[in-house]
Amino acid sequence: MKFTVLTLFPELFEMYLSQTIIQRAADAGIVNYDIVNIRDYSGNKHNQMDDIPFGGGAGMVLKPEAYWNFFNKKCSDTEKPYIIFVSPQGKTLTHKRVTELTEKENIVIISGRYEGLDQRVIDKFVDEEISVGDYVLSSGDLPALIVMDSIIRIKEGVIKKESFETDSFYNGLLGFPQYTRPVEIDGMSVPEVLRSGNHAKINEYRYFKSIEKTSENRKDLLEKKLESDEEFRKLYQKFLKSKNGKD
Repeated sequence: MKFTVLTLFPELFEMYLSQTIIQRAADAGIVNYDIVNIRDYSGNKHNQMDDIPFGGGAGMVLKPEAYWNFFNKKCSDTEKPYIIFVSPQGKTLTHKRVTELTEKENIVIISGRYEGLDQRVIDKFVDEEISVGDYVLSSGDLPALIVMDSIIRIKEGVIKKESFETDSFYNGLLGFPQYTRPVEIDGMSVPEVLRSGNHAKINEYRYFKSIEKTSENRKDLLEKKLESDEEFRKLYQKFLKSKNGKD
């Protein structure tokens, strides 16, 4: 799988992409990436990438020429990559979408900056706009890394399948709390059930804690799960009985 990122600040990616999991994926040949300084394709003397917006308004807008030059030079119609623009105006990234994107062989991510990117670039080249949340950042560099990391870590051979099967959102719920040694610190102990060796009880405890955390922090996820999953509705009733001390 190949990632290409078009950014104004390629140096921001170097340290993160050399960290353990992503570097391991690159070393194993599972993924490779090309971080492109899009200024190199600007086609003007001073590598200018921004200009004032038509219609007026504050800030500057990324000019379209560099993107036209890059895609016309690097991408043929027969080998067109899947092109993503990370933007607050995009559809929110979800675990389901991340899983779907792992099937793509060649992804280009456009990292924006300033007040945005000339809409004609989006209309001409972009296949999908993705948002990483309902907030605005100074650039698309962090969202680009988020998209890459979320996809790479669940590619086969990168981490053990069991590791991400307990992640938040994998089964539609938030993850359960985790503990490690020591057993006690400052009077706070690891729950006894986790030390019992009874795997059936441990699994039930973790699942119920996952439901509890989802109920507290993401009621929207819980409601969606209750609405769509009949088997979960039965387990949820068991959870409620347990919480009320009736089981």
